[in-house]
Amino acid sequence: MTKLLEVRDLKVYYHTPSGPVRAVDGVSFEVEKGEYFGLVGESGCGKTTLSRAILRLLPPRCEIVSGSIWLKGQELTNMSEKKLRSLRWNEMAFIPQSAMNSLDPVVRVGEQIVEAISAHRRVSKQEGAQQAAALFEMVGLDPRRTTDFPHQFSGGMRQRALIAMAMALNPDLVVADEPTTALDVIVKDQILFRIDQVQRRMGKSLFLVTHDISVVAENCDRVAVMYAGKIMEYAGTQSLLERPYHPYTLGLKNAFPSIEGPLHDLISIPGTPPDLAQPPSGCRFHPRCPFATSRCEEEEPPLMEVETEHFSACHYPERANEFRVLVRDAELWKKKREVSQNVN
Repeated sequence: MTKLLEVRDLKVYYHTPSGPVRAVDGVSFEVEKGEYFGLVGESGCGKTTLSRAILRLLPPRCEIVSGSIWLKGQELTNMSEKKLRSLRWNEMAFIPQSAMNSLDPVVRVGEQIVEAISAHRRVSKQEGAQQAAALFEMVGLDPRRTTDFPHQFSGGMRQRALIAMAMALNPDLVVADEPTTALDVIVKDQILFRIDQVQRRMGKSLFLVTHDISVVAENCDRVAVMYAGKIMEYAGTQSLLERPYHPYTLGLKNAFPSIEGPLHDLISIPGTPPDLAQPPSGCRFHPRCPFATSRCEEEEPPLMEVETEHFSACHYPERANEFRVLVRDAELWKKKREVSQNVN
């Protein structure tokens, strides 16, 4: 397959009075043309910062410190803002997680889509309105609603409108940051169905950011698991979910219900993600990992290929089968929680 997006050793820090916050700290991955790539992890692990870094839409006091981002052979980290503006919407687009805050409340929704189109292409007002109506129809909205204001739409309708806006110029890559946040399960399924229907039909790539493993299981070809600014594991979705190697991935799976197999209680991962202004030494997951050793506390594990196209950042890939069995023991995690509390 052809590489569309390549991220190499990317570091993105927030600058604060007390020092840098290492939100993204040495991340590497690739997205192929036509591929759906999922990024999953807990809140605060750096997913949103990474997604915004790809589009160079970082907030103040946040910058790309080092590394590279390549889109269709073009390096984005040192590209001028003028050139970036020509790429956004045309070759890469963004679906944010907050639909209400992303639409101008005093401008009709259709006009906002036309504005995005006309910023890059010469279209008449009538042509723009026709394109907006066609995009509404494509995402399952009544074309007559293009003349409505955002407050006249439900949350799910606003999210569909943002999808329509992202697709307006037929970009090669769409970055979707938690596109179904705060939506009920039925509307969530409808939104993801519309994204899939549009992207697959056009043969485009999707970079989907979420905290929900079930979303990537249903929608993504490959998935990366992110924790504390780093990629812990990534592989084909089926491989990662059926044969996870990293204890953090195993812990995430424990915390999500399954409709298959016997009933069992969900097991949460003890503790919370670390402060990225002062991340722990060694493996960043070791304070919460029930299998951590002194080596994990002192030495950071590299991201290694443990199976064909399956990568994990754990010192003990040879113990993966053992971990997959032991991780189901709630007492193991309970003991780790008690140890963590005593240390704190």
